[in-house]
Amino acid sequence: MNYKVFASESVAAGHPDKICDQISDAVLDEAIKIDPKSRVAVETLVTKDHVVMAGEVTSPRKLDYEGIARKVIKDLGYIKNEYGFWYNSPIDVHIHQQSPDIAQGVDTGGAGDQGMMFGYACEETPELMPLPIILAHRLMMVKDEAMKKKEITYIKPDGKSEVKVIYENGKPKEVAQVVLAVPHEEKIDPQRLKNDLYKIVVKPVLKKYGFKIEKKDLIVNGTGRWVLGGPAADTGVTGRKIIVDSYGGMARIGGGCFSGKDPTKVDRTGAYGARFIAKNIVAAGLASRVEIQLAYVIGHRQPLAKGIECFGTHKVSLEKIEKFAWNLLDLSPFGIINTLKLRQPIYLKAAAYGHFGREEFPWEKIVSGRRLSVINFSEPLG
Repeated sequence: MNYKVFASESVAAGHPDKICDQISDAVLDEAIKIDPKSRVAVETLVTKDHVVMAGEVTSPRKLDYEGIARKVIKDLGYIKNEYGFWYNSPIDVHIHQQSPDIAQGVDTGGAGDQGMMFGYACEETPELMPLPIILAHRLMMVKDEAMKKKEITYIKPDGKSEVKVIYENGKPKEVAQVVLAVPHEEKIDPQRLKNDLYKIVVKPVLKKYGFKIEKKDLIVNGTGRWVLGGPAADTGVTGRKIIVDSYGGMARIGGGCFSGKDPTKVDRTGAYGARFIAKNIVAAGLASRVEIQLAYVIGHRQPLAKGIECFGTHKVSLEKIEKFAWNLLDLSPFGIINTLKLRQPIYLKAAAYGHFGREEFPWEKIVSGRRLSVINFSEPLG
């Protein structure tokens, strides 16, 4: 990692694109509750006073798509008509069954699509994630908590963060600047907003990771003010924040997003399996920085390609790392789904603040080189 300066961004749970990700993944969670083997591929669009849902769902019972969406929007804090978008906004639903041509390959244990995915891990943080993206996520988490707990009463659900980190010899040396974009009520003094965000959000988050900045190095709302936020100001779509969802630009990313897709979709499952392997290599002390690539063919069980890049940080031979890695996890979609127990309603929580670096998710578990469980890999996936 030869960058001397690196910046990553995150977004609030109420950002328009994240509203869409969370609605799509809330549909997935509800389908999994009905039947863990439900098939889901749902896209959401939000704009001024309107929601559109489209895609494919195969489940034993019909879901209340409109009710699911309204609950997500309400929980995110869009509770006032004056926002120009709220939980009573009109919703159009265009959802049908999955194509049988796709299902026939998946039902026999193959991948639900072709594509390539990446997983990454490094020693920069306790979460084995790059420092810039972890800080950006935590800033948005705490900002959203401050809104919900009314620690800052005048801010709105939308928001973005950006963190600039200085590196020396490939390791983070200091946090140089923090940028926060936070919508607020009309008559709020910008200096009051900056003071509150610095005290309640920025200082505690940076302190937890052993860093600090002066207030002068915090930029809040670069144009000076931000009153109209959310979908009334910026249309959102599922899957437009894949760098926020992954590694903040520090690592390569795959060709597809995660949200709205059931675990048979390798865009999601392959990325989770790749992160699991990368994290366990770093946790085992075999390398300081690791990237895993996987590639799949629709209907086929095993990856078309798999590879490991350690960026010269390996502490044992690459042959030993490869042996360790490829014995951790059966990389068929069925193997990843069952070993990491992905048929659970856990995806709404993953749809904001990043899919990686949070211990509650099974792909973040460290297993010291042992398989998580003994799996009968001959069992069909469908």
